[in-house]
Amino acid sequence: MSNRIDRVIITGATSGIGLDLAKRFLAEGSSIVINARDEAKLARVAASLEAPDRVETVAGAVGDPDTGQRLIAAARRRFDGVDVLVNNAGVFAVKPFLESTENDLDGFLTTNVKGTFLVSQAVVPSMIDTGGGSIINVGTVLVEQPMTNMPVSAAMASKGGVHALTRALAAELAQHNIRVNALAPGIVRTPLIGDDADSLAGIHPLRRIAEVSDTSDAVLYLARANFLSGVVLNLDGGYSNGR
Repeated sequence: MSNRIDRVIITGATSGIGLDLAKRFLAEGSSIVINARDEAKLARVAASLEAPDRVETVAGAVGDPDTGQRLIAAARRRFDGVDVLVNNAGVFAVKPFLESTENDLDGFLTTNVKGTFLVSQAVVPSMIDTGGGSIINVGTVLVEQPMTNMPVSAAMASKGGVHALTRALAAELAQHNIRVNALAPGIVRTPLIGDDADSLAGIHPLRRIAEVSDTSDAVLYLARANFLSGVVLNLDGGYSNGR
């Protein structure tokens, strides 16, 4: 089974985890296709990476079926295919269950579950054609270890779907030498969490929150781990082990 990381697609790549992944894969020598909804911001980020011969951009919402098709078309056109897909694009918000609306739920499901499903579905035929690949989905440790003081039921309904999809695809796609794993972080210092992230350090036994460099380390490990598939890897400073 291949552990090549020469050609990589990263969704949600203009900030936080996705942006650091773009930088790290470039540093590893990879060529990348990066995605985000904001076309202007995506162009600025691509320019800041200073590797025009190894960076392609595709703007669009991952929940739109056309976005996944355009991502794989770009990867094929520029780099002759894809070795690694990182389904990083996602939405998250804290909101009590009884205050959550149908629109809230639809937003989480569309981006987190439908987006991961559709982009993967678009990319898998190319991976089959080239003998395999690695898909890495981004979930959260809160799916299995919820917090009483962080009401995120609507978001977790979708992220739980990401975890379930990861395991199902790992089983279904193994025959094609495609490995499917998920990263389940604890609290990570990103714009999504906001400026008060350090106040949550105490939930992790390691007494700090994760940095985006920690998540990139884990994603690169999953991309290269040849005999690892169907795993949801908790990157949580010991949170899921005990507090």
